[in-house]
Amino acid sequence: MHVDLLACAVCHCLAARKQARALTRHYESRLRRHGLKATQFSVLASLALAGPTPMGELAELLGLERTTLTRGAALLEEKGWISAEKADDRRARPLRLTAAGRRKLDSAYPAWKAAQDSAATI
Repeated sequence: MHVDLLACAVCHCLAARKQARALTRHYESRLRRHGLKATQFSVLASLALAGPTPMGELAELLGLERTTLTRGAALLEEKGWISAEKADDRRARPLRLTAAGRRKLDSAYPAWKAAQDSAATI
């Protein structure tokens, strides 16, 4: 006996993922000229708002897997936009926004704001 899979054609999970990808493309198309991806902008903005934050706490705040944030943070650190403060427990090492990161965030903000203001049309 086969189950009726017709309901799968309107899967809410699939629709939400499709919408999330469209929203990400929308933001990234505006942030691209600043050399940022949407998640990178969010990391910079979160650190600007919260101050130095341990990696695990920041991952939770952003709804990211810790390993995903670790990879992304390494790139942001390479570019000099964030730095990792020293800590006895490597897992708790706080990330902080650098002056260069603040300048990058400030210069990219108008592009992010334009994406934010027009996101409802996606």
